[in-house]
Amino acid sequence: MKSLRQRVSGFTSRPFAIPLVLLITTILAYGLFFWQLGFYWDDQPISWIRYELGSAATTKYFSDSRPVWALLYQLTGFILPPVPAVWQLFAMFWRWAGVVAFYLVTARLLPNRKVTAFFLSLFLLLYPGFNQQWVSYVYSHFFIVLFFLLISFHLMLRGKTIPAMLFSALHLLMFEYFFLLEFMRPVVLFASLRDEPLTIRERGVKTFKAWLPYIGVIIFVLLYRSLVYSHPGFGYSLTEEVARAPIETVTQLIQHVFSSLWAAAIGAWTQIFQFPNPEVNGLRTSALYILVVLIVGAIVFLFGRSNEKESPNEKRVSLWLIALGALMLLMGGVPYWVTNLPVTLGFPANRALLSFMFGACFFLIGLIDLLPARAKYFVAVLLIALSAGRQFLWSVDYLRDWQSQKNLFWQLYWRAPSIEPDTLVLMNESLLFSADNSISAAVNWIYDPNPSADHIKYALFYPVNRLGGSLPSLEPNTPITYNYTAGKFNGNTSDSLAFYYAPPFCLRLLDPDLDSNNRFISDLSLMRQASALFNPQRILPAPTASMPAFYGDEPPHGWCYYFQKAELARQFGDWDEVNRLAKEAFNLDEHFNNPVELFVFIEGYAHAGDWEEAVKLSKEARQVSKSYVDPLLCKLWNRIDLQTESSQQKIDSLNEVQKMIECSGLQ
Repeated sequence: MKSLRQRVSGFTSRPFAIPLVLLITTILAYGLFFWQLGFYWDDQPISWIRYELGSAATTKYFSDSRPVWALLYQLTGFILPPVPAVWQLFAMFWRWAGVVAFYLVTARLLPNRKVTAFFLSLFLLLYPGFNQQWVSYVYSHFFIVLFFLLISFHLMLRGKTIPAMLFSALHLLMFEYFFLLEFMRPVVLFASLRDEPLTIRERGVKTFKAWLPYIGVIIFVLLYRSLVYSHPGFGYSLTEEVARAPIETVTQLIQHVFSSLWAAAIGAWTQIFQFPNPEVNGLRTSALYILVVLIVGAIVFLFGRSNEKESPNEKRVSLWLIALGALMLLMGGVPYWVTNLPVTLGFPANRALLSFMFGACFFLIGLIDLLPARAKYFVAVLLIALSAGRQFLWSVDYLRDWQSQKNLFWQLYWRAPSIEPDTLVLMNESLLFSADNSISAAVNWIYDPNPSADHIKYALFYPVNRLGGSLPSLEPNTPITYNYTAGKFNGNTSDSLAFYYAPPFCLRLLDPDLDSNNRFISDLSLMRQASALFNPQRILPAPTASMPAFYGDEPPHGWCYYFQKAELARQFGDWDEVNRLAKEAFNLDEHFNNPVELFVFIEGYAHAGDWEEAVKLSKEARQVSKSYVDPLLCKLWNRIDLQTESSQQKIDSLNEVQKMIECSGLQ
């Protein structure tokens, strides 16, 4: 009877085995919740432009940055629907396909070190410096371009020069993130000739001859980029900065180089030792993390051991891998160092680490390869398994952020069934993986069913990011113009709505009477100041909004639903509706999270003459924090005093509130 090792060895010798293992690892690390994930960051504005504004707008959007890449977006947008789950699968497929192509190349370059090539491919697949796999609409196109580069290398090694040149040209024309990796082609060619009976000079000459067609491709692309199309740049010139302030600029450059290399080659891998805490992440997530780590670790260990029949460790090969990694790290960093673009482990700047990941993985596998055989396997398996676990934990972060985003927009939909065109929405920064430009697209998707690039009707700004730029000030009557590239928004600060969103609190349309000094609102968000731009007339009662299908079915009506609908009814003075909603809200198992959420019902009871309930709710609200709630209750009861008719019950209630919280101005 065959042993387990013999069976595994027999399976791994089949040509589909390594791609299958890479696919299983891809799913475990990135896809366990693919159908529950959404659109993030640049996914939303670019997909909104493609699906809602149309092909011409998409072409315009990319016209001054990457016009050839726009053709790829046109094609994929034509084939695939705006369904996040589909795009998640699409992005995973291209991530996997690129790594399979990479394995084919490295296995050819390391014919006697198939396990090393296997480990290297897994490191590339799971590289923890980059945690944006789930920004699927955008990064699927990144990985398609990367696949073009890697399959070009593979075809080149198989002697298929014409298709290899075609894929090389597509890669270079579309996108610049991996541009300098094209210059690794002669290194790949030179290494592939290692076993041929040639002198170094003969290998060099043969390499150069094989590289010549690809030099022609590079020259063609450079001519295109200089004569036909040139990237608009990033507003920074290293040569000009050196001429202006040489010592300061060189010092800054050196710091930038070292910090980038540290983040890419060392800091990225240290992140895999951030383990889940059941009290924070939950028991289910922690258990799934352990399962992912164990399954990936077991698969990698079995495959590695079953293919152990390779030449003994050669220090020369290890040093070659380290040197190659160091070279690719330097090449990956050049575009960012000369443009002074940030390279960090934080979101979203860690997208730059895509350019460094090849170097980081080669460098790491070279160091591991220096270890004794047993230690090498243990360290490689451990790092690969923990990298898969780290990526899984990030997938959970994205899942929760999507749930928070859906919650935000369903509440906005309930609170504002229709919003006047040319309205500026101001909001605090509350989502981990979406900028204001991202969810600005979502607002347009919801409130403008017949969009046109000639007239973008809505914009959403985070004041903390925009003030002094796209948002010149928080003063009334300040004109606002924002360029979506595909079209422009024109508005005014006096035509604004200011919302605050801090789950588990409900979304709130801010009111300057209450919120200018509301300590439940972070002062750093600038939303207390933004509350002064209070124009509820921008919200109309007739429902015209339409939720995009990707936000799913309307969720069950819980506390926040009744709060939003009560706020809408209060806006239009429908106090009977406020009190009807109060009855349903207080019969729920749910409860308020922010005491200010009770204020609309306090007002509703007061306007209905139910003063006893109004006072009772006021007492309940202040139990959360008297120092935070009492000043707000004073303002609320002053407003109630001004807007309701006099009665003995009202006088008694005002006196009770006055005695309870010492409000000035109450009679």
